[in-house]
Amino acid sequence: MAVQFSSTQRAIAAGVASAGLLIGAFTLGAGQGSAAPAPASGVTGNAALTAAAAPAGTRITVTGTGNVSGVPNQLALSMGVQTSGTSVAAALRQANSAVRSITAVLRHGGVGAPDIQTSGLSIYPNYSSSSGVPDGYQVSEQLTITLRRLSVAGSQISAAARAGGNATVIDGVSLNLSDTSALLASARARAVADAKAKATAYARALGRPLGPVVSMSETPVAQPYPVPEFATPNASRAASSVPVHPGTQQLSVTVTVIFALG
Repeated sequence: MAVQFSSTQRAIAAGVASAGLLIGAFTLGAGQGSAAPAPASGVTGNAALTAAAAPAGTRITVTGTGNVSGVPNQLALSMGVQTSGTSVAAALRQANSAVRSITAVLRHGGVGAPDIQTSGLSIYPNYSSSSGVPDGYQVSEQLTITLRRLSVAGSQISAAARAGGNATVIDGVSLNLSDTSALLASARARAVADAKAKATAYARALGRPLGPVVSMSETPVAQPYPVPEFATPNASRAASSVPVHPGTQQLSVTVTVIFALG
């Protein structure tokens, strides 16, 4: 059976269909616009992406230094004896006796056996004429001694010098820190803070925010150790204690840090 529509019904149906087509076209256009917005006039899509990515790849490299000081708590002493004799055996016998006396006094004064180390021995002839025949021999024996109590180190040195007598020779001393781990940790923290402060200042001057750390490396810088002045013990000063002034020792750490710029 055929369905008949009045003129009014046909008009309503046509309006609904037109509205549906308009809504579908609007929805499709909106979806395409959000997926690929039209580029600005004169700038392609690729160029815009490159310009946006370039600032994120900018980096700044700075160095930071951290310095700390500590009081040395041990002393390394290089000392020994030097003797002469008409024969090698005679000179060596005197040197051995003096070294044994020095070692015994140091051990009695509280220096441990591991802290007394033989570091050198030399024997050579003495000539007083051009005959080529030696008229005597000289023997030198050296010790490296670690004194771990600075409060009594001066007394220990004086006692060792008295034990060695006139054959005593002191070549040098150095004051050291037995443990630098805590000082180095502090120096590293200061070095990093110094580097960050510099990078922040540069970024602010460029009008850019400072980004994260990209990489960091450390370059330890060796510092000279302070060497106090010691009076070489001799017969006139043997009864007094050698003055020991520990002073301070500086440790320095330098880091190189690369920051990204926002």
